Amino acid sequence: MNIANKLTVSRILLTFVFMFFLFTHWPYGKVCAFLTFVLASYTDYLDGRIAKSRGLVSDFGKFMDPIADKVLLLAAFLAFVEMGLIPAWMVVIIILREFIVTGLRILGIVKGHIVAASRAGKHKTVSRMAAVSFILIYLLLKQYLAGSSLWAGKMDISLQRAIYVVMLITVSLSIISGASYLIKNRRLFT
Repeated sequence: MNIANKLTVSRILLTFVFMFFLFTHWPYGKVCAFLTFVLASYTDYLDGRIAKSRGLVSDFGKFMDPIADKVLLLAAFLAFVEMGLIPAWMVVIIILREFIVTGLRILGIVKGHIVAASRAGKHKTVSRMAAVSFILIYLLLKQYLAGSSLWAGKMDISLQRAIYVVMLITVSLSIISGASYLIKNRRLFT
């Protein structure tokens, strides 16, 4: 297993560390969750860059990189639903898109074709990482500013509305990228 693939696998392992810190009652848990998420997100950038620059692009990497992204981001979104920060219907749409694209990838493998990540898929992933980061920053602000005059009233409500808008954008990009995968790879199922 090359270094790029090890970074991809590490993103899956970091998901469990992220979730532990997100739900721990330790005073610095949310800070550690945020830092772990940033590190895991950076491995997404780094594994692709290393694979391309060193000629280490592999079928394993093409297949596992999107799965590692899904594990990290879906875990975060499901955690945020449990925390009451985002509506479940948004995550259902995101998960549905992932099932459709994963099914398409499996169909591609059966037919001897690897369905690699597309540009729209990369934009979708970046938007999801930005959304998760924004929500984590909200949680940090809430933890450290709750009870202060700065936090009271409109700031919390404004940030909750901003989370909703950011998630609407993320869901929209998920739908658009899913549709682009289906259109680009329609020969697999026609």
